Amino acid sequence: MEDFSAGSLWALKVWLYLIISLIMIPAMFGFSLGISETYMTILMKILEWATVKIQKANLDVELKASASNGLIQREDGSMEKELGELRRSRPKPPVGGDFTLSDCFYFSRKGIESIVEDEVTQRFTSEELVSWNLLTRTNNDFQYISVKLTLVYGLGIFVRYCILAPLRLTLALIGLSWLVIGTSTVGLLPNSRIKSWLSEWVHVMCYRICARGLSAAICYHNRENKPKKGGICVANHTSPIDIVILCNDSCYAMVGQIHGGLMGILQRAMVRSCPHVWFERAEMKDRHLVTKRLKDHVNDKTKLPILIFPEGTCVNNTSVMMFKKGSFEIGATIYPVAIKYDPKFGDAFWNSSKYSMVSYLLRMMTSWALVCNVWYLPAMHQQEGEDAVQFANRVKSVIAHQGGLIDLQWDGGLKRAKVKETFKEQQQKKYSSMVVGDDSSSNSD
Repeated sequence: MEDFSAGSLWALKVWLYLIISLIMIPAMFGFSLGISETYMTILMKILEWATVKIQKANLDVELKASASNGLIQREDGSMEKELGELRRSRPKPPVGGDFTLSDCFYFSRKGIESIVEDEVTQRFTSEELVSWNLLTRTNNDFQYISVKLTLVYGLGIFVRYCILAPLRLTLALIGLSWLVIGTSTVGLLPNSRIKSWLSEWVHVMCYRICARGLSAAICYHNRENKPKKGGICVANHTSPIDIVILCNDSCYAMVGQIHGGLMGILQRAMVRSCPHVWFERAEMKDRHLVTKRLKDHVNDKTKLPILIFPEGTCVNNTSVMMFKKGSFEIGATIYPVAIKYDPKFGDAFWNSSKYSMVSYLLRMMTSWALVCNVWYLPAMHQQEGEDAVQFANRVKSVIAHQGGLIDLQWDGGLKRAKVKETFKEQQQKKYSSMVVGDDSSSNSD
């Protein structure tokens, strides 16, 4: 029994020494020994081989279209344009309302399209893959194709659950522990440039360890546009891991509600060394207080840029939904950032309605890797005569275009709420103006 305990202790020491020397120390100083690159190269070759085997088996040779393309090909036109097309063969009546029964076909088609596949709810389900990636993270689950492919799939399960998962869990625990210990220690120092430098170094170092724990392969583009102090960084939101992805390259001040439990411990430790902006639940409802706190932060050019996800919820890596206008009312410089994950290696989207945070993180730790591109876009300012909503939409369009995402006007709050009556009334008024407005002008003539 003593020999077994001694052997277990020796194995644990070797495990920790390997993690510290081969992963943690390189991560702390921002360089790689090439282990991740070699792993990704081997993984790419295996996935390419598996795809060829699947195609040769004549299973879905044409390959399913991505969910982002949709089952329904919608026309990119306004209500006025589409109704005009329906009415083109009907002469305009000399008197009376500009209404025809053919208008019903437009609304019927729109209703059926929304029932079959609406533009909102499909953004809160996992993005479909065009071919199986030896995971069961989308609807393309395992099907028997050949003995070789089955053996590779079984070997992949062993590697992901018995080797990668324990390694990643160990790194995540070390990274979070160091974050609490490091920020708490730095928080004891008096305010100075040294404290600010140490705080940023501790934050970035711990996030890099956590990123290595997810086998993250991140490609940053246009680093000359990185957010600067006194500004606000806004990005599209796919997952809580977005924070790890961005903070792996730079340090930001976080904004959010104060939580309890493990999240609360992390928040209290982080705010000791860095001026993050945390709110009580009641304070979050006070819009003026939130705006004032954010303005005070960005007006202090010595403080880190604020990181905000204006969508307010996670969207499935195919689209960008409506940006809340709050962060665009402050008058600060906006630094847009586009994040796009590669779904071949794992589904980064967090469906909070289906999975808890712990369950989601375990799924990520048992995926192949986390591969994504990050684009830093040029700083943007509110133009003269432009209100906060228009500014937010302009920033959103830039992010969507750069990330190859669909630009949607819908509110991400529809993930759990119904469409507001005001939106329905807006559509009714638009159609009413087409029917009654033309008649009003013709009668006046």
